[in-house]
Amino acid sequence: MSYADQVFIRTVTDILENGTSTVGQKVRPHWPDGTAAYTIKQFGVVNRYDLSEEFPIVTLRKTPIKSATDEMLWIWQKKSNNIHDLGSHVWDEWADETGSIGKAYGYQMAKKHPYRDVKEEGLAVAFPAQDGYGLSEDGLSWKREDRVAAVRETAEDLWKMDQVDKVIYDLKNTPYSRRIMTTMWDPEDLHDMHLEPCAYSMTFNVTQKPGHEKMTLNAVLHQRSQDVLAAMAWNICQYAVLIHMIAQVCDMEPGEFVHLQVDCHCYDRHQEALRELIRREPKPAPQFRLNPDIHDFYRFTKNDVELIGYEVAGEQIRNIEVAI
Repeated sequence: MSYADQVFIRTVTDILENGTSTVGQKVRPHWPDGTAAYTIKQFGVVNRYDLSEEFPIVTLRKTPIKSATDEMLWIWQKKSNNIHDLGSHVWDEWADETGSIGKAYGYQMAKKHPYRDVKEEGLAVAFPAQDGYGLSEDGLSWKREDRVAAVRETAEDLWKMDQVDKVIYDLKNTPYSRRIMTTMWDPEDLHDMHLEPCAYSMTFNVTQKPGHEKMTLNAVLHQRSQDVLAAMAWNICQYAVLIHMIAQVCDMEPGEFVHLQVDCHCYDRHQEALRELIRREPKPAPQFRLNPDIHDFYRFTKNDVELIGYEVAGEQIRNIEVAI
């Protein structure tokens, strides 16, 4: 049995047996037919996964790692808020006629912010010349081809970067900083988001294992809301991939992934499927492989991830209703 299966079974069992029911209460989510979507929930579920020991993928049913990685890269690498840039249909319910989900997810990751601690010499470390990066001829940007990593604010002598590039910058320049984090929860833009972000913040922290030459990259995912059947296994998989990718880019080892879920819930129409799922006989965890030749985060694709020996315990659960 994979460790991710153990965590999943334990979490679902605890919610179903000991959780708080919202039946009869005023709830925002509803089913496509207009019926209120009630849940059984637990507060503050914290699960930990050691990525140096095992890749956290559930075997009770299949999690398509390439699709999960594609959505993660859609947010973190493409920094897109348009479903036409995404290979799956998981966001179709929240897209408008243009494909936009509003100022959510990738939109927030694409916004550049001014930082006083970003220096030209630090940019050369974070985005080195061998990867094709460098100062533009006018000295106003640090770029590779059509991708701008940083823009100079000449009036205040500051560099502006987006949050993803700032994470890479800090991990390569000041890895023991306690301020390496991202957030997609911007109160100024919430009214323009078609869905407020569920997994909204990542905090990165670096440690050093005795006897290891490389540093260890750990991270905490902060998630305000977790739909256990529809998204839990998916979220765990994609953010584990993200940590592996950033660790490789920064010449570190992947370490611990801590998943903090504030409202972890099982929807009323999902509970029968969840009970059937946790009765299955789990399989051993597969091996995870990330293309070792990629050292620029912006060159990764979903095809650079692979699971070796991934067996699943039963048929896929299809046509899962998603509360909106």
